[in-house]
Amino acid sequence: MLSRVAQNIYWMARQIERAEDTARIINVNSNLLLDLPRNTTFGWLPLIFIVGAEKLFFEKDPNRLADETAVLKFLISDRDNPGSIISSLAAARENLRTTRDTVPQDVWEQINGLYIYARDHVPTRRGRFEFMRRVIHGAQQINGMLSGAMSRTAAYDFVRLGRYLERADMTTRILDVRSANLLPRASQPAVVESRQEQDSAESSQTQSQSQAATPERQEQDPFENIQWMSVLKSLSAYQMYRQQVRLRVGGPDVLKFLLQDECLPRAVAYCLTQMEICLRELPKSATPLASIAALRQRLNTAAVPELAREGLHEFIDELQIGLGHLHDQIAATYFA
Repeated sequence: MLSRVAQNIYWMARQIERAEDTARIINVNSNLLLDLPRNTTFGWLPLIFIVGAEKLFFEKDPNRLADETAVLKFLISDRDNPGSIISSLAAARENLRTTRDTVPQDVWEQINGLYIYARDHVPTRRGRFEFMRRVIHGAQQINGMLSGAMSRTAAYDFVRLGRYLERADMTTRILDVRSANLLPRASQPAVVESRQEQDSAESSQTQSQSQAATPERQEQDPFENIQWMSVLKSLSAYQMYRQQVRLRVGGPDVLKFLLQDECLPRAVAYCLTQMEICLRELPKSATPLASIAALRQRLNTAAVPELAREGLHEFIDELQIGLGHLHDQIAATYFA
């Protein structure tokens, strides 16, 4: 197939995944702010850091307020932001417009319809949830149509490469930003908590733990739990975590699940496996496969409990740099 076609399909898949992931984190952040107490210093700026657009966000006005209105406009409808939902859908539509014959006709119609809906229904605060729901479901419909109706040719491999590379990148970004204010600092002693199921019937043991903890820690713990739950919900992984891990939601366990689980579709390890499968079907894939092997080795040998205490940010930086190199190698091999 032509390198131009491969590149367009690869980027189409990345941009659809980006639009879906951005809608997810907006929805989850909206719900999280309702769950946390009003005096909690937790706002909308972390979303800008998750998508890696802080430089672009403050470029026009260094004194710009990162309030709800400004951040949501930037992430949803700002045409100057190539990662906004509408910009991502517009780019996906344009990438597919010239290569429509490579995918089922229903996929083109769904992408075109989703873009038109997003363009014409930029949400107010009241309509935000329904808008995000439509974007998420629309993206999932596109992926379902591709999975159910597209021939397993090289074109389908490039679709999956783009989707899983973008997904792995977003998972690492969410973990990096969200864990920054949740995990204990290296200079502070970590408070060891028992791993229990969250159940209102556990009042007796909870009471004894509360007596041993400081008043400040007693107030902070339930809010940390809510925030770790929001990390899982950002990736639609909360129910699967409870099913597979069967432990109270806590930092080290969430990190291990989202980084190393081989069965969760949004875990980094799973995404690497799927990209490896795709590349093995493509010619001249030795260089990108070597990069995936190096990433997998680094991921599998990481001691997550120790990283949760110290070094997580540096570790995730390594993964993100590795994913960036993987993209460069795919581009150099197939799109040049």
